[in-house]
Amino acid sequence: MNQPPQKSRLNPQQTKKLGLAVVETELAAIEAIKSRIDDNFVKACELILACEGRVVVTGMGKSGHIGNKIAATLASTGTPAFFVHPGEASHGDLGMITAKDVVIALSNSGETSEILTILPIIKRLSVPMISITGKPNSTLSTEADINLDATIEKEACPLGLAPTSSTTVALVFGDALAIALLDARGFTEEDFALSHPGGSLGRRLLLHVKDIMHTGKDIPKVGEGASLRDALLEITQKNLGMTAIVNKQQQVIGIYTDGDLRRTLDKNIDVHTAAVKAVMTANCKTIRSNILAAEALTVMQQNKINAMLVVDENNGLIGALNMHDLLRAGVV
Repeated sequence: MNQPPQKSRLNPQQTKKLGLAVVETELAAIEAIKSRIDDNFVKACELILACEGRVVVTGMGKSGHIGNKIAATLASTGTPAFFVHPGEASHGDLGMITAKDVVIALSNSGETSEILTILPIIKRLSVPMISITGKPNSTLSTEADINLDATIEKEACPLGLAPTSSTTVALVFGDALAIALLDARGFTEEDFALSHPGGSLGRRLLLHVKDIMHTGKDIPKVGEGASLRDALLEITQKNLGMTAIVNKQQQVIGIYTDGDLRRTLDKNIDVHTAAVKAVMTANCKTIRSNILAAEALTVMQQNKINAMLVVDENNGLIGALNMHDLLRAGVV
């Protein structure tokens, strides 16, 4: 009769020791490839930069998972790329590769059968190939146009079996390629945001003031002849912590805010009888609707204000926003 498996128990000290050993082993593997960011690396970047098609990344098993991530990083940093599974490639997906593409093939052994199977077709198409291998004299390494040497001294796995240091080094090579190409292409934060519209960076860089400002009846405003009492009622009703003061042409001549109210009370001014024009902030900071919301945030922070009026080219009032609007939009 089979005995039930005994319950595993962690030895805290041994666990920490093994975890640290993994980190040190992988750090040593990365340190060792610093000298291999050489002319071959530059040639690989030049090859990809000159590519008129896309970068096709392929790899099997754990190398495939790393390849998927490399393709995603390239694509999000300005280099069109996608991953093709080498097993599926020999059953039809090879048609995704064109003569204008560049292939990056990952294989620690350099002898992965699924990649070697499609190698003759890639060669027949005259598609340039960059290999990332741990065996510089392997079949894949020698058949590639450029090989990036990902040789490691040992895996971080104590059994020496699970791909650990080897996959880390391959990933670092991929990241190095992506960032070198990003720089060569002059890829900017705005470019990155265009491919990440759902992230916080995308919101911060792509949202304009016109996308989040209050418009129409939601804009707090009173005429230049209004009383301070009328202005306070408008502030309360519109709930933006301020109101614009406009002339007959709807041009902004000033602003009255919660902060202005505190300063008014300090001066013992009668809020029931005073005219808002007498206590407003004239020449207030305004912005245009076509600027980025992130720029509006910068203006607010630099001037230590929490709300702003949006005007057109003639200083006509067209919108209003405050810090809460920026917070809701994810800009802050």
